[in-house]
Amino acid sequence: MRRYLFFVNQPYSYSILRPLQDEIRRRGDEAAWFVAGCSAAPLRPDERRLKTVQEVMDYRADATFVPGDWVPYFFPGIKVEVFHGMARNKRGHSSEDESDHYRIRGWFDLYCTHAESDTARFQALAEQHRHFSVAHTGWSKLDPLLSQPREERRRRSEDGLPVVFFASTFSRTVTSAPVLVDKIAELAGSGRWKFIVTLHPKMETSVVEQYRRLAGENLRFIESDEDLLPLLPEADVMLCDTSSIMFEFMFLDRPVVTFRTKMPGPYLIDVAKVEELEPALERALDHPEMLMTSARNLCDDLHSYRDGRSSARVLDAVDDFLANKKSGLRRKPFNLLRKLKVRRRLRRELRVSRDGR
Repeated sequence: MRRYLFFVNQPYSYSILRPLQDEIRRRGDEAAWFVAGCSAAPLRPDERRLKTVQEVMDYRADATFVPGDWVPYFFPGIKVEVFHGMARNKRGHSSEDESDHYRIRGWFDLYCTHAESDTARFQALAEQHRHFSVAHTGWSKLDPLLSQPREERRRRSEDGLPVVFFASTFSRTVTSAPVLVDKIAELAGSGRWKFIVTLHPKMETSVVEQYRRLAGENLRFIESDEDLLPLLPEADVMLCDTSSIMFEFMFLDRPVVTFRTKMPGPYLIDVAKVEELEPALERALDHPEMLMTSARNLCDDLHSYRDGRSSARVLDAVDDFLANKKSGLRRKPFNLLRKLKVRRRLRRELRVSRDGR
């Protein structure tokens, strides 16, 4: 029996790691969770939580799965990067996003990549550094969406009103939430639309409260620590700004409208003025052929698989690494300063988790 650890540092980690947990359990193995830096409230009664570093050391996991960019280097077992999002290609990323995605910090033994393009990039880096391995597995988070029969991914509201899923990032330079709150209130109150609204965990509290107060018959507000993935199929169209969740939504083969996005392209409808928003949503509901074709092409670039079996490939890659690849790698760089910073960060974020913030 193998033991696996999930290292959670952000609320979005839960939906990325739970499909892996499902596959681990299906194989008769064990999984446990270690939360540092965010709330452990989303954990379910049947999910085992390790609350202290000593408990982690005693658990002695064979592998730790990480959807972020750091992990305590001294935890037992290999460290596996599964990423918090997909590597966006030239049509859907900023250079800053890309450089951060491919930065090698020396924490991970195995990188589980999503598409041929990012696999090639990481493989080149692996040949350069020679202290980690790469496996083209796909992204576990998409398994629940892609494993459903296609017709089950097109639920509609009972009253037939089109449903808009509004997701906004937190950065003041790109977020659309403060600008659109009045317009969304107007559209939800018109009786022509329904909204599902979620905001980034780091969104300003005052903005979050404005949207919470809009909750009613035609607007459902989703807290930032809730799992969004089961809700995506309930929407006909997504309204977004520059949040990567829009790329996940595209895998449902449904349109995306953005407001002043920093990632424009033919795969979405972008508007710059508030008064252009409703016409853009209406146009999106017609599924323009060029728009949908471009979105499908982008999805092909971002993720190679459509079988909903990425979690199985990740676990198979761990088995292969332990059996065939681990012994052939160089030792990771010692990097004392970076290790000291990780220890300080872990202590700080454990305090945050205990305080419930």
